[in-house]
Amino acid sequence: MNAIEIRNLRRVYRATIGTLRRHIREVVALDGISLEVRPGELFGLLGPNGAGKTTTVKILTTLLIPTGGQASILGFDVVGQADRVRPRIGFIFGGERGLYWRLSACDNLRYFADLYHMDPDRSRRRIDELLELVGLLGREDEKVEGYSRGMRQRLHVARALLHDPEVLFLDEPTMGLDPVGARELRQVIRDLKGQGKTIFLTTHYMFEADALCDRIAVINHGRIVALDTPERLKGYVRDLRVIELEVFGIAPPVIDQVRALPTVDAVSVEDFEQKQILLVQSPQGSELIPEILRLLDTARVGKVVVREPTLEDAYVRLVGGDRGLAQVD
Repeated sequence: MNAIEIRNLRRVYRATIGTLRRHIREVVALDGISLEVRPGELFGLLGPNGAGKTTTVKILTTLLIPTGGQASILGFDVVGQADRVRPRIGFIFGGERGLYWRLSACDNLRYFADLYHMDPDRSRRRIDELLELVGLLGREDEKVEGYSRGMRQRLHVARALLHDPEVLFLDEPTMGLDPVGARELRQVIRDLKGQGKTIFLTTHYMFEADALCDRIAVINHGRIVALDTPERLKGYVRDLRVIELEVFGIAPPVIDQVRALPTVDAVSVEDFEQKQILLVQSPQGSELIPEILRLLDTARVGKVVVREPTLEDAYVRLVGGDRGLAQVD
């Protein structure tokens, strides 16, 4: 039996817009997605903002009812058997909601243990185990308002694990964390996988998904456009080279001109302090550099590097490429 099964899942939001002539607009958040997650697997769901990641997690955690299709956790339907699903799952949403800041970490966990109707002796043992797991042992009596953001997020993990769920949902758990806090939380996630937990992870960080996940699904406009291991997804862009150009003051029309070059597969721009990093995917690699520099004539160009593609480049090709979306078998 799979830990998670999704079959033709749909979710449509309806919103009333307009002032004088009001009408209903439908937004398709999920457009018939299907996937399976095996027991003990760390499964990643990647996609741009608005692609349907959080909607998927909310349906799987019984917080949202789908418009169509089916989803089950450990064989239990998330709609018809929600009361059987909830004791078996834990979930963490990115951000700092869900904790009482004026209470200590220990008092927070005792409070949530009471909500789970846990036996007091069992809850005491479980709280000590979890505080050690997330690296908060020794600071459990401090108020949460004095914690760093990373410490609060680790306390979120402890809260979600109080009832020892079999399946854990992590929706962008490292969002907003500093590099040290994010690295510590990723180690906690690895430790949980080592305990045999099934983990469903959504993230915007490609390196994080590459380092943690057994398999990854890429979602865009409510549809799964790729599903495979990180290595096989990277193989999808093995025919490409990535040209990175450090540019100061590039204009949008120039980016469009680069994008229009016949051998260019995809173009993206990352803002970094006072400069921009122009990323150009093409089978030509270094042979294309003179043509790109000619188009960037009015901009100041710094460092130029040609490198092998990464998982992030595969993601760009799938959801942001200029040749349209492609399905990976």
